[in-house]
Amino acid sequence: MLAAVAWVLLGSKLLVVRHVEVSGTHLAPRDRVVAAARITLGLPMVRLDTAAVRDRVQGVREVESARVERVWPGTVRIEVRERVPLVAVERSGRFHQLDRFAMTVVDSARRPASLPLLTVAAPGPDDPATTAALQVVGELPAELSRRLTAVDAPSPESVTLRLGGARPGGADGDPLTVVWGAPGRAAEKARLVDALRRSAAGRAAGTIDVSSPEVVTTR
Repeated sequence: MLAAVAWVLLGSKLLVVRHVEVSGTHLAPRDRVVAAARITLGLPMVRLDTAAVRDRVQGVREVESARVERVWPGTVRIEVRERVPLVAVERSGRFHQLDRFAMTVVDSARRPASLPLLTVAAPGPDDPATTAALQVVGELPAELSRRLTAVDAPSPESVTLRLGGARPGGADGDPLTVVWGAPGRAAEKARLVDALRRSAAGRAAGTIDVSSPEVVTTR
């Protein structure tokens, strides 16, 4: 009986890889994910190293994480979670879209209209200013996030937001600068920005500084 089971699993053509299913891809072409997975059709299912396949798929630039499972009798299912671009950074005439880990998801010759432009000295996953700016962007409430056009981060403690059309009563597209400061206390800072925008001083101001929520200033 053991010999028969071993033959079915390892030696016969009954339980071998016949199909590869991929789900969750929008940015990464399915064919590129399949090529990266390097799954051999006809390989006995029991011999498939799902962890190795997962690691190879996660090497695809647009992929943040992947899950690989066997679906008996002959299908391998790959579920992909793609990276989500948060900001765009200009490098050498091209615009690189960065996710929350500062990894490049895609790049193009034209600036993506839907993403704020990030300005930092050395953009990348090892740059503290980049990391701080991305954390701030990720923490923003939806109302501020929708109006965000640019982010400047000379240092991790001095993140500044550029908002378009953000002042009630102002002209359409009238810009507002918010000195946000370091990441953290996002809900508190957002409430202060909203309250100031509704005040006479806030409507007249071009800049609101909430970097220290205890001492808010406008100018």
